[in-house]
Amino acid sequence: MSHVNTAARASEPSQASRLARLRMASLGAVSMLIIQYILGTIYNLYGKMPTASKSIGLFSSPVLALHVILSILLLIAAVMLLVRAIGAGHRLTIWMSAVGLIGIVAAGFAGLAFTSKGSAGASLGMALAFAVSLACYVVVLVVLAPSRPSV
Repeated sequence: MSHVNTAARASEPSQASRLARLRMASLGAVSMLIIQYILGTIYNLYGKMPTASKSIGLFSSPVLALHVILSILLLIAAVMLLVRAIGAGHRLTIWMSAVGLIGIVAAGFAGLAFTSKGSAGASLGMALAFAVSLACYVVVLVVLAPSRPSV
């Protein structure tokens, strides 16, 4: 029986491996957030802006469609990052992943409000929620950075 338990433990990822995967997932979230920000800026500069009386469709332009699709993928990635953080049991990364996820959800709701009413407050809400999420995932990257051996 103990041989089976030893084999099962050997197949489980180590804590260092879990933290390394968590760090890479955070890097992925940071990359996706930066691309999302760029797409939002492009649409803000060149897209058709909604007004209080006329909303725009979420897929009314290719740039906005990419922005919406990436937001859905980003939401999935943020949930998975939180699941990984919980699995690793690293308290700070759990908190940062949770707050990052809340920021992504808040940005999504602000985006929906922006496309329906075009309010500057909703646009600001997207930008602030982006900044919170980006900061959280950068903290995860820094906290989980591999230590450098002293030379």
